[in-house]
Amino acid sequence: MDLEQLVAAQDGVVSRAQALACGLTEDALTWRLRSGRWQRVHPGVYVTFSGPLPFAARVWAAILRAGRGAVASHRTAAHLDGLCDDPGPVVHVTAPGDRHVRGKTDGVRVHYAHRLPRSRHPARNPPRTRVEDTVLDLVDVASHPREVETWVTAACQRRATTPERLADALGRRKKIRWRAVAVALLADVVDGAHSPLELRHLRRVERAHGLPTGCRQRRVAGERVIWIDVDYAEFHLRVELDGRIGHTGEGRFRDRRRDNHATVGGHATLRYGHADVFGDPCGVAAEHVRVLRARGWTGTPLSCRPGCPVPACGRP
Repeated sequence: MDLEQLVAAQDGVVSRAQALACGLTEDALTWRLRSGRWQRVHPGVYVTFSGPLPFAARVWAAILRAGRGAVASHRTAAHLDGLCDDPGPVVHVTAPGDRHVRGKTDGVRVHYAHRLPRSRHPARNPPRTRVEDTVLDLVDVASHPREVETWVTAACQRRATTPERLADALGRRKKIRWRAVAVALLADVVDGAHSPLELRHLRRVERAHGLPTGCRQRRVAGERVIWIDVDYAEFHLRVELDGRIGHTGEGRFRDRRRDNHATVGGHATLRYGHADVFGDPCGVAAEHVRVLRARGWTGTPLSCRPGCPVPACGRP
């Protein structure tokens, strides 16, 4: 590969060693830098254009700075694969665990892993960890279980991977923080909870109060396909959990059409957002119980804590 092809493949970034190996002389390299045609990004790493660096160029520069075998990882890899919308201020790369990158590089965080040959994606550019290993790397450095929920559910909700593939990757990790949380979380994601809001509803509204088990992410085909977040089909009750910004504008009209269609078909619809499910799960459960009771449910609701209003509202 000649220099022009290499630079194009690396989003305009090249290392000193690569440029010399492609036949560029020391004098030619120095002239490009002094004339401003090229920029020095890190020691021995250059971009072959002037002006600000796009994100992909910053990633390539960090990978080349970290050296042979290094790949993008953690939040950087997550952004490259569409798991998050904000890459954050730092580029994360992982280098093989048998060596050390000398010196501190501004804007770059270098991690080390002996498993890198197995976790590196075989084809994607810029080089990065596989999606499942990216998620588990982020789980391992999470400071709170809520972050674990966010990364695992985002990966599955955005269809970047599946709970089964994540579970396989987790089984190959000898050491990882929050393992128990991740195992329980993957089981709930398999049951259809695809976001932190849906997980909260499953655990703190439904299970904590002894409600019947709803069918999650149910696909209903008709004139147009609709998805129901939680469907208590036996009792003709549907629950919609609006945790995303898409429930405004055209999304709001789609919600209205869906709710109207359900009502015409004899279904009741309860709709909640983050403030409801996270702020008052007992109050949400109490509303569920009242509607379920009116529609034939004869089960016994549970109290999740002293003062919980659910048992009282659930008396037949």
